[in-house]
Amino acid sequence: MAAFRGNPVSGPGRSPKVQAASKRVVVPFEDNRHLTRLLGEYDSHLALIEDRLGIEAHAHGNVVILTGSEAGCEIARGALEELYARVAAGQQIGPGDFDGLIRHAREGTPPADGQAQIATRRRVVKARTPAQSTYMRALEKHDLVFGLGPAGTGKTYLAVAYAAHCLERGLVERIILSRPAVEAGERLGFLPGDMREKVDPYLRPLYDALYDVLPPEKVERDLETGVIEIAPLAFMRGRTLANAYVILDEAQNTTSMQMKMFLTRLGENSKMTVTGDPSQIDLPYGMKSGLEEATTLLDGVDGIEAVRFTVVDVVRRDLVARIVAAYDGQK
Repeated sequence: MAAFRGNPVSGPGRSPKVQAASKRVVVPFEDNRHLTRLLGEYDSHLALIEDRLGIEAHAHGNVVILTGSEAGCEIARGALEELYARVAAGQQIGPGDFDGLIRHAREGTPPADGQAQIATRRRVVKARTPAQSTYMRALEKHDLVFGLGPAGTGKTYLAVAYAAHCLERGLVERIILSRPAVEAGERLGFLPGDMREKVDPYLRPLYDALYDVLPPEKVERDLETGVIEIAPLAFMRGRTLANAYVILDEAQNTTSMQMKMFLTRLGENSKMTVTGDPSQIDLPYGMKSGLEEATTLLDGVDGIEAVRFTVVDVVRRDLVARIVAAYDGQK
């Protein structure tokens, strides 16, 4: 734990950011073991709080002392207390959890309501934002869910985690993961190697998510036996996908006909999740995205839900959220 770094309220050594400070908040914690995990290695989480909120945060014994604007200190207090409770409950936390709580507090939105979670053999995945919580509950409740929003919001990762959850509990017999490859026309012939070698680079994010939520040996075994199948969208034509959890990623790059073809593959005892970023459409100019059309046509249909993420739901890191906001023309 970091040493106490001087008097944060008075004295000539104060940093410029607290010269006009109007608030000093002392946040106590009961268990120093949990506090060590809360603060991060070398108090890295306190450094993040200082950077995001423009305040000073010092660890001293079993308390954290916050100095700066009243609003900044209260946001920091709320984040620390919320994440301490998670640590005490045995959960893992990281910088993304602090980023998410701080961002939502600034936006005036509540933290993830009830903190929905998905349990797999390898990890328990918990919602970091209200939209993630809504999405996770939709995955459980509905047979077809659309996850729409910018990169870094967890829409694909959470879908794969829930598919793994369903497979492990025998709710489905297999997982089928698909993406439109390279471009809408899926012309892969110029690439070297067999079909798997051709498409693997474009399906890598799906592999990464699988290996994160399932033991590597299970993923390898299930890929070999076909329990987990990863294939380009063109391979879905003519199939009926029963007793399966089916995910289509990067769906903004499907045409209208491709999307209709994919959605109508859904068979008995199957669930389907379709994810995409409507702001990242790579289709030829003038061609309508099948994702946009489907979410419009199917709005209000029983058994289907569309969950929309925004820049405040980006959980990778704060810089990614700022990049998304800049491209969206937001402040």
